[in-house]
Parts: sequence; C-alpha cells; structure tokens
Amino acid sequence: MKKLIVLNGSPRKSGTISRLLETLISLVNDNYEIEVIRVCDLNMQFCRGCMACRQSGHCVLPEDDAHVIGEKIRQADVLIIGTPTYWGNMSGPLKVLLDRNVFILMGENKNGFPIPRQKGKKAIIVTACTTPWPFNFILAESRGAIRALKEILHYGGYKIIGKIVKPNTKKHSEINFYLKKKIERLNAKL
Repeated sequence: MKKLIVLNGSPRKSGTISRLLETLISLVNDNYEIEVIRVCDLNMQFCRGCMACRQSGHCVLPEDDAHVIGEKIRQADVLIIGTPTYWGNMSGPLKVLLDRNVFILMGENKNGFPIPRQKGKKAIIVTACTTPWPFNFILAESRGAIRALKEILHYGGYKIIGKIVKPNTKKHSEINFYLKKKIERLNAKL
C-alpha cells in the first residue's frame, strides 16, 4: 500500500485549509495509507542553519517531532502540503518543519549543486488567503506561498501534480462547486 502524508500548516482545526484538505483526502482511493499531520501541534525547535545535516544526513538538534515527521516524509509516496498564506508565504511552523528536514528533501554534490532525494514522488499544494481574486496573485499573496512551496518541492525532486488555491476566505469561506470539481480532477492524478 502506498503512503500519503498530509502536512496541514494551519493553526485552525476547522479553518479553510483544514476543510480543503479533508475534502481532498475524502476522495483518495483505498490504495493509500493516509496520515494527516497538524504541523502547528508539533513540538520542534527552529533550524539553526548549521548545515551539518547536509553532511551527516541527520539533524543534529535534540530529537523532537521534526525528526519523526521527517522520516514519515522520507517514506511517503505522495505529499500534500496545505498552508494559509501569511505575508505572501507559508505558515511559520510549516517553514520550520521543512527547514529542519532539508537533508531529507535534497542533498548536495561536491560542487554544492542540489541533488533531489525524493525524485519522482508526487505532491499537491493547497493554499488559502483572505485577499480577493485576482489580487491574491497580483499582490503575490497566494503566488508567494505557492512559489515558496514549489521551490522546496522542486529541489526535493517532487512532481507537483496540481495546486488548490482558495482566495477571499474572509467573505467566502465555502468550498464551492468549481473548487470541488478541481479537487476531484487532482485526485484522479494520484
């Protein structure tokens, strides 16, 4: 059975990101073992930027949830990452988790060029923000969060099979018919 890990970077248990992720995984076929991880509930220290993990293949900080989740990411066949958009980027806890696990996502050759360690695995990006369409892209709110996650997933070797973007959540938090149809189409790619 294939493993699918869902990283929910939202602090809101019943917020838009949580509901979008629930809708997405409710349609996943039975060929997947699914685990949802609420990143904001994890106990983890921030990355110190020491770069020791690039050589050792292991984070040198004391064992915490970032180590445990990193191993789950390594073993997963599919990664779904959901995050609200904060200042045109992903949530802070999600960034901490991904920073702490850079060595799982990529290595470096002797010249310092990235080597993807998750090559060929699939990923989906899910974002939401309060900024209305089309300003969520013009002002780089949604676009910024997507860009940051695409960069990380690209260097990890993931094939991004799609993204779900929900703008204007302040006035329209519902998951409408068109968004549900997009979620169904993405599920067919799994």
